[in-house]
Amino acid sequence: MESLMLRRVRVIGDGRLVDIAIDRGHITAVGRALDPMPGANQIDLDGRWVMPGLWDAHVHFTQWARFLARIDVSGTSSAAEAVQRLVAANPQDALIVGRGFQDALWPDAPTAQALDLAFPGRSVVVVSHDLHSVWLSSAAAARFGAPSAGLLREAEAFAIQVALGKVAGDDTPLVRAAAQRAAARGVVGIRDLEMADNVAVWQGRVLAGLRTLRVHAGIYPEHLDASDQRGWVGGSVVPGTDGRVVVGALKVFSDGSLNTRTALTYEPYGTDASVGHAAHSPRELANLLREARARRLEVALHAIGDLAVTRALDAFEASGARGSIEHAQLIRAADLPRFARLRIIASVQPQHAIDDREVTDAVWADRAERAFAYRHLLDAGAQLWLGSDAPVAPLDPWVTMAAAVSRTDDEQDSWHAEQELPREAALRASTRRLHGVWLVPGMPGDVIAMETDPYEATAPQLRQMSVALTVVGGSVTHSTLS
Repeated sequence: MESLMLRRVRVIGDGRLVDIAIDRGHITAVGRALDPMPGANQIDLDGRWVMPGLWDAHVHFTQWARFLARIDVSGTSSAAEAVQRLVAANPQDALIVGRGFQDALWPDAPTAQALDLAFPGRSVVVVSHDLHSVWLSSAAAARFGAPSAGLLREAEAFAIQVALGKVAGDDTPLVRAAAQRAAARGVVGIRDLEMADNVAVWQGRVLAGLRTLRVHAGIYPEHLDASDQRGWVGGSVVPGTDGRVVVGALKVFSDGSLNTRTALTYEPYGTDASVGHAAHSPRELANLLREARARRLEVALHAIGDLAVTRALDAFEASGARGSIEHAQLIRAADLPRFARLRIIASVQPQHAIDDREVTDAVWADRAERAFAYRHLLDAGAQLWLGSDAPVAPLDPWVTMAAAVSRTDDEQDSWHAEQELPREAALRASTRRLHGVWLVPGMPGDVIAMETDPYEATAPQLRQMSVALTVVGGSVTHSTLS
């Protein structure tokens, strides 16, 4: 590992000019005019602002890497308009893949017939904005052995997405480009919950030379036995990755999603009699968490609706497992203090509050004040991690933080401004530096430098934050410096 000295930096929250020394992957000194380390690479940052590197606590990285190659139908107001968007792209591939639709507010249904008429005999798959639905042509349904054409949700939709991955071919160039794009936004680490044999995938990527990011690689239940055979224990460093890849949490689903109206809720969705979808019974959920605890794995438990969150907390309490509730988009007041009491992390995605505000106001109008309740969680003592759920939202912590502190990204007023997070809370929840001084000796040498003080930046400036330098373990992964 190379030695690095960052000269004349201003650590956020302080403002004094200091130097930072990094050796053997860790910060060894922070102070004024430090003596040079023999052989160290020296970078003069000329007063730029420095802070710990950023983490995205929830991504689906391979899907994010493929994201830009798919036809974008986001923002369409009907199934007919989405089909028009697909046609306008004039796709020539035998398999046509789109992404980003939100049908919760559409006046027409996403039917197989609409795709079949536009693309006779061709395989068309459109993945929803939240990844919990797919829209298939008849040819695509036949190709992938789907139970039906048209709209599929939850497990059936996930199966199609896994099948898409198997026919995608070599995605190495896309993955490398996505990793570099993340580094350019100051990202030093991700918690990857891709539906794959994730630990093995990332071990292979690092062995092949991809060292831009640290990765906590999640595991799905179907890969538990293989992980056991390899001797992978939760929190352990994966062999051959030089500390870049760590065995992450077991990913478990409790319910569905908001846009598909499958998130599990206490009360029905507006005039709809449905209360959503439970992926497991309460007993099954508790048993899954007990199994994770026995295998020394933390749990990343997907729970969006308020009943799902209650059941998720119940399962953590009954099993003694540790980990996080992913999304927690609707929470009863009685459940807020349970996060802190049970030491369960609230892993949330603030951009979803922006993207889903209209859907929330439509289907959860009578409970919207409890939706995406980040300030209530913070005030109740919960530990927050911020993420994107990329490709559902951009893998860009600055976009995430701007959404957290402003609750808007356009000319609209802040949506439920009482849930805005304080600036420091958003910064800390994106760096895993939850308490204390920002940069001290002994911390990993994961540091970023910005042109603007993030404490002083407006929300639009946060979204567009210019990152001059990203360092992971003392190695430069991104630089705009001459």
